[in-house]
Amino acid sequence: QLQASGGGLVQAGGSLRLSCAASGRTLGSYIMGWFRQAPGKEREFIGAINWSGRGSWYADSDEGRFTISRDKGQNTVYLQMNSLKPEDTAVYYCAVTWKNGSSRSGEYTYWGQGTQVTVSS
Repeated sequence: QLQASGGGLVQAGGSLRLSCAASGRTLGSYIMGWFRQAPGKEREFIGAINWSGRGSWYADSDEGRFTISRDKGQNTVYLQMNSLKPEDTAVYYCAVTWKNGSSRSGEYTYWGQGTQVTVSS
């Protein structure tokens, strides 16, 4: 089970940190990715981090505003989002894959329930 949290309402230019806690099953050396989906749009890859936490990759569209990290001891992955814009408004999802370098949602097996992020102008 993946539990995403930390979403909310923030003003443009602000920051949020989302969390995704994994529990309830043995996932092995999983990779955790973050995606988002705005109303009427397709699900979009944000970035992902490998099991060790020393490797991560991001969508070009992130513009360096998003950073993913993980706490293996807590089995939790974080998405730090800075300089937020109204167009970042979406439901944010965490998901698990074992495919290194993956950015395709179809390659992610387990998904969290999503957390809403709303950025006001």
